[in-house]
Amino acid sequence: MTDIIKDSHGMSDTPEEREFELRAHIGSIWSGGRLFIGMYTFLIASLAFSYFYLRSSNNGLLWRPDHVTGPTAYGWAIWSLTMLAAGMAIFGRRRFRKGNSADWMIAGWVGLSAALLALFLQVWEWQKIPFYPGSSGYASTFIGYTIINLLTIAIVVYWLETTLARALRLRKELGGENAEYSMHPSAQSFRANVASMTYFLGFVAIASTLMFAMFYLL
Repeated sequence: MTDIIKDSHGMSDTPEEREFELRAHIGSIWSGGRLFIGMYTFLIASLAFSYFYLRSSNNGLLWRPDHVTGPTAYGWAIWSLTMLAAGMAIFGRRRFRKGNSADWMIAGWVGLSAALLALFLQVWEWQKIPFYPGSSGYASTFIGYTIINLLTIAIVVYWLETTLARALRLRKELGGENAEYSMHPSAQSFRANVASMTYFLGFVAIASTLMFAMFYLL
C-alpha cells in the first residue's frame, strides 16, 4: 500500500482529469457570466418597479413637479459612450472569431476609452443635477439610477481592462501574436471570458437604452 501511495501522482495529473477540470472551468465561466446577467436584471427590475410605481401613484402630485429632468446633454453623452463600448466589444468579438485578434484588441481599447469617459461624465453629472435627491419621486429614482449606472460602467471598465491585460500576458507567456487561438488551457479560458464579457456588455446596452428612455425621454 505504501509503495502504491508513493508511486501515485494523483488524479489531477492524469490527462483525463486535467481535461475534466478544464471543461469544468470553462463551464463555470459560461454559467457565471449568465448568472451575473440574471443578478443585474433583478437590480434593474427593482429600479424600474420603483420608477413606474411612484409615477403611477403620483402622491401629492410630487412625482415630477414642473417636469424636472436630469441633465439631458450628459445623459445623451453617457448613453452614447456606453453604447460605443458595448458595440466595440460585440464587433471585436466577431472579428476575433474570424481570426483577426488585432481588430479585437483595437476595438477593446476603443471601448475601454469610451467606458472610462462615460464613467467620468457620470460622476461629473452629479454636479449639474438641478434638484435635490429627495425633492420628488423622480429625483429619488434618478439618483438611484445614476448610482447603478456608475457601478455598471465601472464593471464594464474593469472587465474590459482585465481582459485586454490577459490578452497581452497570454501573448507574452505563450509567444506569438495568435496565442489566443491556441489549445493551451489559458487560451481556452481566455476565449470563454471574452464570450461572457461580450454577452454582458450586450445586455448592458439593452438595459442602458431602457433606463435612458425612462429618465431622459419619457
